[in-house]
Amino acid sequence: MDEATGGHTVRLEMCSGIEMLESVDLVAERVGRMAGLDDDARHWVGISVRESVINAIKHGNKFDRAKHVFVEMTMRPAGAPSELLVRVRDQGTGFNPETVPDPLAPENMLKASGRGLFLIHTFMDHVSLERAEGGGTEIRMVKRISR
Repeated sequence: MDEATGGHTVRLEMCSGIEMLESVDLVAERVGRMAGLDDDARHWVGISVRESVINAIKHGNKFDRAKHVFVEMTMRPAGAPSELLVRVRDQGTGFNPETVPDPLAPENMLKASGRGLFLIHTFMDHVSLERAEGGGTEIRMVKRISR
């Protein structure tokens, strides 16, 4: 049990390489099962984790393999989790989320990218972005677990 969070936590640290996504997908699926998420919720959490890690690698760390991405998935409370907290942090320079173009605006509808944050906000129950201690950006996502 993780005393700081009051739950069971799985932590990953990886270089900023897209090839790391397969491992993150597998861990997110396994943690979702352990937390008791149903098939649909595991799918939506998996997409959200994947999108946040892609953003950390691509936009945060700018594919710099010397910079790391940190992922924490915490099932809390420990005994019978009622939520899954996911934190993804990069080591980049940070950004202002209010400057991200609206993916639903007509001029952005046909763009091949730019929907990650929109999807995360759609699939998760709570999302926050903030500057991380020591630099970078941290996204926190919560998915409630219904029993």
